[in-house]
Amino acid sequence: MKPTKFSLADLLTLLGTLVYGFFCFLSLNFYTLGDTITSLIGAAAISLTLGVLAFIIKLLKTTSQNFKTKIITEGILLFLFIVFSLSAIIPFSQFFAVSQQKEDIQQKVIKNITDAEGLYPEYERYADMRLSMYKAQLNSVVLGRNADPSSFNSLGFVPDANFDTQVNNKLFTWKAQIYPSNYADKKRIDSTWLADAKEKINNWSPLGIVSVVNVLKSEIPTWKEQLKQYSGFRAAGEKNVVDFEFVLTLDEVSNQFNQILTPTLVSIVLSISINLLMLLSYFITKRHTRFPGFRAIFRKSSASDNEL
Repeated sequence: MKPTKFSLADLLTLLGTLVYGFFCFLSLNFYTLGDTITSLIGAAAISLTLGVLAFIIKLLKTTSQNFKTKIITEGILLFLFIVFSLSAIIPFSQFFAVSQQKEDIQQKVIKNITDAEGLYPEYERYADMRLSMYKAQLNSVVLGRNADPSSFNSLGFVPDANFDTQVNNKLFTWKAQIYPSNYADKKRIDSTWLADAKEKINNWSPLGIVSVVNVLKSEIPTWKEQLKQYSGFRAAGEKNVVDFEFVLTLDEVSNQFNQILTPTLVSIVLSISINLLMLLSYFITKRHTRFPGFRAIFRKSSASDNEL
């Protein structure tokens, strides 16, 4: 029976290539702050270069002719594999180096999420305070309608209608501006996202944590500005009112992802181990029976050596 050309060792080379590419992707995803396309392309370029080199080196070892040329090429490619694999340790290791700072990153991001969770409750306290002040002001104008009819009229009150009803209608209109129709949905969506984000951070999801950090950095201030815009409404007669303010003190953690970090011992050992796995097929492959030996390969060539 003719033996298969794709051996178990070749399968291990392929497996090593895929595993190496996976960890490179996780590392580059940290480094690029979630740029998936760039991370995939970079990881594929690194792992495929190593995998293809390992496979070509193995094929050159099995040659049955042109020994001299192919052995020299084999040596050059093996040297390039070693150099490239050592260089690749840095992009390979970023995932492990970042994960080593897991607890510090988790604490900072959870604090940021907790701060953000206070945004809507604080806005509602602000709105309740304004509502209370506005209601008191309206009731005061109604009570003083005879002493100050100009204020009574300027706020749109009608003398012949029920005053309580008129006050309630004005408060209803005010609430519709401070709490627009999309407010409840916006609050629910943002609050759900924060709860999911906290779970991802606690569970240390390598892909999810980058997304969380990006949103916290860019979107939370946007949420705050949107609420501030809602608070910009002023009802007729409202006095001594300021726009909503909320102090956000978001700790910066993205620099712990996108700066090149020192490779960890675990990542170095794992990188070298996977590289050796890729070369396993090369190590266990025997040279052709016609192979004349290295001394014959590197001796001075003669006319009878043409087949080498």
